[in-house]
Amino acid sequence: MPGLVHGQWVKGDIASSEIEDGSFKREPTRFRRWVTPQGEPGPDGQEALPAEAGRYQLFVAYLCPWASRTLIMRKLKGLEDLIPVSIADAILGEEGWTYAEPQEAGPRLGMVSRHYELYTASEPNYTGKVSVPVLWDRVQGRIVNNESADIVRIFNTAFDHITGNDLDLYPEPLRTEIDRWNALVYDKLNNGVYRAGFAKSQASYDQAVTEVFEALDRLEAHLSGQRYLAGTHFTEADIRLFVTLVRFDAAYHGAFKCNIRRLADYPTLSNYLRELYQWPGVSETVNLDHIKTGYYTNPAINPPLIVPKGPALDFGRPHDRGRLPGNGIWRHG
Repeated sequence: MPGLVHGQWVKGDIASSEIEDGSFKREPTRFRRWVTPQGEPGPDGQEALPAEAGRYQLFVAYLCPWASRTLIMRKLKGLEDLIPVSIADAILGEEGWTYAEPQEAGPRLGMVSRHYELYTASEPNYTGKVSVPVLWDRVQGRIVNNESADIVRIFNTAFDHITGNDLDLYPEPLRTEIDRWNALVYDKLNNGVYRAGFAKSQASYDQAVTEVFEALDRLEAHLSGQRYLAGTHFTEADIRLFVTLVRFDAAYHGAFKCNIRRLADYPTLSNYLRELYQWPGVSETVNLDHIKTGYYTNPAINPPLIVPKGPALDFGRPHDRGRLPGNGIWRHG
């Protein structure tokens, strides 16, 4: 995968640092500032900027499950008019993430057609992976945060005093349970499918794919008895799980060789997936054409670059989750 080296874009596979002993090791994100209502420090004392309408911009790709988390939260929290979004092209090519139509990114940077321009504007000598999502400060002309987990939490509370939206996807009484499921879902599924798909040894692949399906088996059993991961309320833990489930049969089953079973073979998870997809606004954040095209045109996992026609997926079909108690999002206060 190409990337930046001392602020210069380098084509070819320079991201081999993410492969260690045949296993895929994800590079950590590096921009971790926060946004708070008045610019007070973030939850762990991070440097923060004040929440202001029109100041921030979200750069994403429909392909990326981490970017999808932020798109869903932006939608559920009613931030569309406050935080404009720029959608990258479906194919991640030799120029990295690109934008078919140049994106206006504020007066300091101007128009952007290559995603890495956001990184070099923020850190001229940046070396490393150039990823989505990016929460961008249009006023200062630099990245605020490129860690999806942070951006989701920022969106959950920072702009409530402007929007009046009191939905809480990370409520205090459920945080221990949310964090517990987040850890499992991230390691075994969100990142687990990538560990399987990008493995460079049989042993690494075998371990990763086994853990993926052990996690799916565990989730199938857990969700057969309760409506959402943390109980009766839809939370950020469900968003984190959803973004992998919705891509599973379309991409991970084939492109990433996670093919012991299809997600369609899990009745509980399939119904759960359809319920979440049908939440108002969530389906608008999913573009299956971009997802399939993006994964299957990655030469590292599919050298012929042939995008399959199937599978035929219908997430709009009825689900059976109404038989379980709970059908709402926690509200602040």
